[in-house]
Amino acid sequence: MKFNTKTIHGGQSHEAATGSVMPPIFQTSTYAQSSPGKHKGYEYSRAQNPTRTALENAFAAIENGTHGFAFSSGLSAIDCVLRLLNPGDEIIAGDDLYGGTYRMFTRLFQKYGLQFTFVDMTNTDTVTEALTEKTRLIWMETPTNPLMKIADIAAITKTVKAYNTDILVAVDNTFSTPYIQRPLDLGADIVMHSATKYLGGHSDLVMGALMVKDKKLGENLHFIQFAGGAIAGPMDSFLALRGVKTLHLRMQRHSENGNAVANFLVGHPKVGEVYYPGLANHENHEVAKKQMDHFGGMVSFRLKDESQRAAFTFLENTKVFTLAESLGGVESLVNHPNTMTHASIPEPERLKIGITDSLIRLSVGVEDIEDLLADLTQALEKVS
Repeated sequence: MKFNTKTIHGGQSHEAATGSVMPPIFQTSTYAQSSPGKHKGYEYSRAQNPTRTALENAFAAIENGTHGFAFSSGLSAIDCVLRLLNPGDEIIAGDDLYGGTYRMFTRLFQKYGLQFTFVDMTNTDTVTEALTEKTRLIWMETPTNPLMKIADIAAITKTVKAYNTDILVAVDNTFSTPYIQRPLDLGADIVMHSATKYLGGHSDLVMGALMVKDKKLGENLHFIQFAGGAIAGPMDSFLALRGVKTLHLRMQRHSENGNAVANFLVGHPKVGEVYYPGLANHENHEVAKKQMDHFGGMVSFRLKDESQRAAFTFLENTKVFTLAESLGGVESLVNHPNTMTHASIPEPERLKIGITDSLIRLSVGVEDIEDLLADLTQALEKVS
């Protein structure tokens, strides 16, 4: 199937009992058995639930994987990956990460004996130089949150596997979605999504996802999911599956609007640097063109006035863009990473990578582009 068809039909079948086109919401915790151990494939909903199974099959299909897993949040999906490791193992991660990921790495798992090294993954050599005999996982975000850096997934994976084939390569594909890039096809072992964002697409659920191709890896992740219990419920699974079916339509508009907003900001006299991989002057534009089919709806930029006051003036005056955490819904959102999504990162680390008071992140929605540009124009006019 082509991708646009796969979002609707991939991994799916009509419900067996009634022929229902959409899978029902199986709001049940347990299942009848005819004899101990004899059942119809389902025993207890922490292990499997038919609504979640339908969603997980769709997750696997759209990332060209063989196994998909739906979790109670994006962070619980990351937690599952880290539980594959043992005390003393080392993880190499990007230096520009979602604040919650950084917090989990440094404040939860580091005290259990995992070691984390943060490097600039826009340069493959920095990853190579950080590899040691104890390295067991590479954690990539690309594009990164919030500075929109691009890592070369294929090049990093090739280098890492040449060093040690047992090192796992995981990619947080939340910003791009498989409509734009497919890390498993580029050699990665694991793809992670905060399905709260674009996969769900309507700001009405919290969920995480993992997708893999390797059978043994899939079995290990399923065991951790089952034993740890951080599963997605049937209602959220139903909502997420509905979201997946329109992913291609939404991402097309997100990308069109994101590109228009980025180009508008580049020419505005009150705007400094604009971070969007679709811009020809983006430092990783050539890599982005190589591995991304489109450039998405996430745009970050700096005001020329670098004060917090200027940023807050802008943030308090948008009318179509809603000031809120999160991203990826049909509605446009605006965010201040320094005090919101990335506040858990210590200030010296934020400043070192460029998360300052003047940095603003936009999640460009699917509204009419003229309304979005008009809103940005009037809000920027309020900035002195």
